[in-house]
This record gives sequence, C-alpha cells and structure tokens, in this order.
Amino acid sequence: MSLRPSDPFKVPTSRPIEQKLHVAIFVCPGYFMPDVIGIQTVFGTLPNTELYLVWKNKDEFEGVPCFTTRANTTFAECPKNLDLLHIGAIPPNVMEDPEALAFVAEYGGRAKWVSGVCAGALVLGAAGLLKGYRATTNFHMHDQLAYYGATPTKANVVEHGNRITSGPVSGSFDLALRLVGRLVGDDIGREVELQMEYAPEPPYRTGRPDLAGPELTAKALAALAPLTEATREVGLRAARRLEIR
Repeated sequence: MSLRPSDPFKVPTSRPIEQKLHVAIFVCPGYFMPDVIGIQTVFGTLPNTELYLVWKNKDEFEGVPCFTTRANTTFAECPKNLDLLHIGAIPPNVMEDPEALAFVAEYGGRAKWVSGVCAGALVLGAAGLLKGYRATTNFHMHDQLAYYGATPTKANVVEHGNRITSGPVSGSFDLALRLVGRLVGDDIGREVELQMEYAPEPPYRTGRPDLAGPELTAKALAALAPLTEATREVGLRAARRLEIR
C-alpha cells in the first residue's frame, strides 16, 4: 500500500481496510485537547480513513491547554453518515449552545458509533443520546450522568450499544483502540496499538480516586469545584429540558 505524500504517518496494516471510515471530532473554543488526541492519533494514522475536526466555522481558536487550532469542517460540510462522532470535554456554555447540541443530536443519532471522553460524555447526554445507556466520565462529574438519563457506571471504558464513554486523557486512547476493533477488527486494533507502542506505565499510580486515596482525591475535587458546579448547573437545566425524572 502506497502512502499519499500528504499522509506520511498513515500506517499500512497487514490487511486493507476495504470501506473508507469517516470519523468526526467535535472541537470548539475552549475544548480540552487531550480528550480527543487519542481518537485523532489512532484514526488519523489508520489507512482509508477520513478525519474531520468539526465546528460552526473554520476560524482559529484556542483549545485547552494552550493549543491553537481550527476546524477543517463546518457543521454544514460534515458527512451525513459517520462511522464515529467523538466529543471530549468542552466549556459549560458550549454544552448549552443550541446549534452545537442540534449537530450532536442529529449526526450522533445517525452515526454507527458515538463516543465521549471525560465531560464529552455529558455533552452526548445533553444532546439526548444517553437516555437509558450506561456511561462513565471523569470522577469529578460522574454523578452528573444521571441528569441526562444515563446510568453512571464506574469503569475505565463503558460500552453500551453503540455508545462508548471513558474517563479523560488515557481514556481517549483506550476508547479509540477499542473502536478500531469494533469498526475494522481486533487484529488491526492490535497492530495499531503496537505501532504506537501504547503501553502506559504511570509513575505515581494515582490516576483514580481508589489509587490516590481520600486526601489527594479531596484536593483534586476542591481544585476543580468551580468547573464541576458550573457543569452541574448545566446538567440540572438539561434534566428539566429532557424531562429526566
């Protein structure tokens, strides 16, 4: 398989991917880039795959942390039938943006798979895509999944139907590799994992509350309390809008 000059990092696989994949990543001003980097890396290096960074317009904006970027596809330009729509954490105000929610609801409702990392899972919920589904998110906001009619489930990655959610950062890679398996087969998933040398060995092993212990977890919760409460207010309003009891 020959690589196009514009795609020097497309990784040939031992068998071809017969049908082109269409993968959309929702981006916006203030989006948390680490929550989408796994999807962008895994599917961006997969052969016969088109990757779209989608937002209202193609103006340059600042992602978090300190990541200047822009969409390459507008809502109106996005292919109608996606293999995957992925969302990471975004600011609370965008979680209530009518145009953004309409896009997620419409395109996510048609996609073969939808995925959310960290508070991206709550965005899926705000668009009405998690009613009756098990889901997870970051530990700061895990209880808020119930506002959207989801069943909060403690796990690194939660797959229910064609909805798949995870916690932040490394969850983006864990979720992405699982999706490769679902879309084009486990053998290719194994190859991609090896090509990336994805074998995390965190130095402190404090990446979950049960590993960190109560004292450090309390500090982490306090540090993000303003954002957590702002997101909770969004969830409470969404519960009324979605008529979640």
